[in-house]
Amino acid sequence: MSAAITAAQAGLIGCRRCAQVWPQDTARCGRCGAVLEPHHRRSLSRVWAWWTAGVLAYIPANLLPMLHTKTLLKESESTIIGGALELWHHGAYGVALIILIASVAIPISKFAAVAYLALSVGKGGAAHRRMHLLEAVEYIGRWSMIDVFVVAIMASLVQLGAAVSITPGPAALSFAACVVFTMLAARAFDSRLIWGAVLGDKVVKT
Repeated sequence: MSAAITAAQAGLIGCRRCAQVWPQDTARCGRCGAVLEPHHRRSLSRVWAWWTAGVLAYIPANLLPMLHTKTLLKESESTIIGGALELWHHGAYGVALIILIASVAIPISKFAAVAYLALSVGKGGAAHRRMHLLEAVEYIGRWSMIDVFVVAIMASLVQLGAAVSITPGPAALSFAACVVFTMLAARAFDSRLIWGAVLGDKVVKT
């Protein structure tokens, strides 16, 4: 049985958008019109750039207030974690758990997964496992905006009095930015880097 070769070794290039294969000198995909480009380590720079931007946005998202509540008697502000802990203290365990999972566990897991995929480029082992991890990150990314709806969930649990004003805090914008940056980081990762390492393909560095 002949040894497996990569598309690059066969003089071919695959489209990242529709997976159609074309000769390497083809500029654009004839099926979907996407620009064809070989996989190279420079794409990791985009991954790390979006990943860093997501981390930087995630920090104020948890430190700044997510909700600003104003009543006739007092004003109060609450962060995401602080609001979840307060809900837990008042017996709303299910809602508090949902908020903690959506706003803490999922974002941190996505950060860790994208970082692991980027750092593991060039390693030939566990390619299928890493590919499944990338697919899971991209799938979860479709539902990442649930983090932004934490504001709506927390606002709906406020017991309205005679007069109350509830407005999103600055953390809401930071959280939305964090979600978008994390999705872009996952999308920027070129899965061909995983399989190229397995088949011994030389990755272009320029």
